[in-house]
Amino acid sequence: MGYDIERFVGYVNEGLLCSICRDVLEDPLQAPCEHAFCTACIHGWLVHHSNCPEDRQVIDVSLLRPLYRYMKNDLNRLQLHCRNREYGCEMVCSLESIDRHERECEYSQIPCSNAGCSVQIERRNLDGHLAVCEYRSRECPNGCGFTILSAEDTQHNCVAELRTELELLRSEMICRVEEAKHEMESRLDSQRRHMVQKESILQNEIEELKSQMSRMMSDVRSLMAAERQHRQELEQAELEKRELMELLKGLQKDCRLTTTEGSRKSNFRPLTRLESVKRKPREVTVI
Repeated sequence: MGYDIERFVGYVNEGLLCSICRDVLEDPLQAPCEHAFCTACIHGWLVHHSNCPEDRQVIDVSLLRPLYRYMKNDLNRLQLHCRNREYGCEMVCSLESIDRHERECEYSQIPCSNAGCSVQIERRNLDGHLAVCEYRSRECPNGCGFTILSAEDTQHNCVAELRTELELLRSEMICRVEEAKHEMESRLDSQRRHMVQKESILQNEIEELKSQMSRMMSDVRSLMAAERQHRQELEQAELEKRELMELLKGLQKDCRLTTTEGSRKSNFRPLTRLESVKRKPREVTVI
């Protein structure tokens, strides 16, 4: 529904009236045929119809668009009375600002803020009503600290209220302790499971390290055995080398001795022949 045209000051253009409710447009939408409607009015119309109420052209909710800007500006500049005019408000303002004014209007009818009170009262008179409202609350004059309603003054018992409050606090404390207990147990279980899992992982890692250590020790022993064997082979080779060197020295010595003896024999024979040659002429000469 739109704004009541009787609230407006001066002339209102026909194009700013809803084609359905004939009041001034409220949250307007425009059809492709350029007829304008209040949002609530056109949505209600299209529940039972599928055409424009003015020219009967086929329309759909998806075809509705916001009002043209110039029409929106004309609409916002319209002047109208506050809806609380009948209660004494004489404010006249633009349509654009009327909602903000009416939310703060001193003549607006608002409900009493006390629980159980159904009185509707003007905003400007609310403080006076709260001071005398039978549903108003106040602190107990006997000092128990409870807030009581005026209607319950005769029924209020400080001792009973304190006992009730104490029982409530005790119950709440027990509940909190139980919750804390369950939470701690849950955390402990979670940590215990985590520790067991961690212990299992560490145990597996230790076993793996032991296995690696065993393999390393076996490799070291194999290397040491190979080193000993290699050392023995080197010692054996060294011994064989010394033996071969001694044998070689012996052979060289034998070779030198043999060469020396051969040389001596070779030098003796030419001298004998020479001497025999020299002696022959001598023998011939003597004869």
